[in-house]
Amino acid sequence: MNGIKINNERLEYLGDAILGSIIAEFLFKKFPYKGEGFLTEMRSKIVCRANLDKLSRKLGIDRLIESSADSKSTAKSIRGDAFEAFIGALYLDKGYNYTRKIIIKRIVNIHIDIDALEYLDTNFKSKLIEWAQKEKKEVNFVVISEKGERNKHQYEVEVLVDNEPISRGIDFSIKGAEKIAAEKACNELSL
Repeated sequence: MNGIKINNERLEYLGDAILGSIIAEFLFKKFPYKGEGFLTEMRSKIVCRANLDKLSRKLGIDRLIESSADSKSTAKSIRGDAFEAFIGALYLDKGYNYTRKIIIKRIVNIHIDIDALEYLDTNFKSKLIEWAQKEKKEVNFVVISEKGERNKHQYEVEVLVDNEPISRGIDFSIKGAEKIAAEKACNELSL
């Protein structure tokens, strides 16, 4: 198209917002007596990158992706990004109510086990910090490197327990890299 690179970043942005809103409303109604912290954690479990990647594969969206992604980490998130772009496009084409029906009836009710997610512990950083407090150990998350440029900028974070390196994680955000490093640390420490 006149030499202009076309991508789905704007649709991803919109889809992410619409999906988050619909899931928040769904959980608000499903769990009327649960607090804000529980609802936030459940929403995070549903819309996390790993879950969106799985949904993209289950729905066949991943087979429709054309990409010139040059790095493994970009390719790693591309399925979830495509899923979010799909939601954004669906919203623009059919509106909020139709999109909500599709997400709840065709995606959440069929492909997501809400009851299993409720008991799934995915907050590895909190788990690691709680363990360290019980064991009287010091845990630190340290950014040890930054690579790339602009929207391909990545952070590498290392977990230190009593100043001993335990694990590392790399992601496009510091928070994401900390999460990956914390999960690896929990596995390493058998928590």
